[in-house]
Amino acid sequence: MTITRLTRLNLSEVQDLIGPELRADLITFVREDYWPELTGELGERGVNQLIAFLAATRMTDGKMTPSLRVDLFWHGFVLHTKPYADFCEALGAFIHHVPDRSRHNPKEGRKALARTVETIRAAGFGIDAEFWPNEGAADCSQSYAGCSDSPVS
Repeated sequence: MTITRLTRLNLSEVQDLIGPELRADLITFVREDYWPELTGELGERGVNQLIAFLAATRMTDGKMTPSLRVDLFWHGFVLHTKPYADFCEALGAFIHHVPDRSRHNPKEGRKALARTVETIRAAGFGIDAEFWPNEGAADCSQSYAGCSDSPVS
């Protein structure tokens, strides 16, 4: 894996790209539509993992696959089209959300998630084990419908 597009970013630098009001809205969206027991604190951590995932996506040529929990936040963010487009622009290019509804091999899914986690770490971000199944989140499976980014050529 290579970090190619951006220089290393600090999570706090990109966290500021999603303000408190949008953060609260994303947490509410995920809680109401997908995860009723989501707490505010866990929701903040989820937004942070989404930010790390998206920033790392822009820093590699490799395909990135979110965990189910990170993908829930991504779905919410994509629906906020203007802030999402502004966020992507701040990172250098639009990050497309590409669903893949074909059947998935769980073993391959775990490998894809492991590569994604490795890329996020290599980009300089921390990993929250609650959001990544290979890191200890027992009830967290591969991304809903196998969503991934679309690497920019």
